[in-house]
Amino acid sequence: QVQLVESGGGLVQAGGSLRLSCAASGTIASINAMGWYRQADGKQRELVAAVTSGGSTNYADSVKGRFTISRDNAKNTVYLQMNSLKPEDTAVYYCNAAPYSSASWGRGTRVTVSS
Repeated sequence: QVQLVESGGGLVQAGGSLRLSCAASGTIASINAMGWYRQADGKQRELVAAVTSGGSTNYADSVKGRFTISRDNAKNTVYLQMNSLKPEDTAVYYCNAAPYSSASWGRGTRVTVSS
């Protein structure tokens, strides 16, 4: 199983930006779709963005127009550019395949957006 390590989270003011990275221990080229998920305190984990190997993307309505997902198969890395952040974006962010692999969850990276 590919192991995933997320980074790039932090504390940011509302309206600010962050870029998250997800480094895989092995190749992601064979994984059709990679996604970014988030879990806010007391809530279920949700898929917020996904990108296929062909570059097609999908976004949750709550982040559409603000977040951009991309992948670099040569670097085995998936990115999430987050702009115009809102307090409701506060969560721990994870990457995984979409649909996810239970064995591949990393520790995530925490994003906190202050108002």
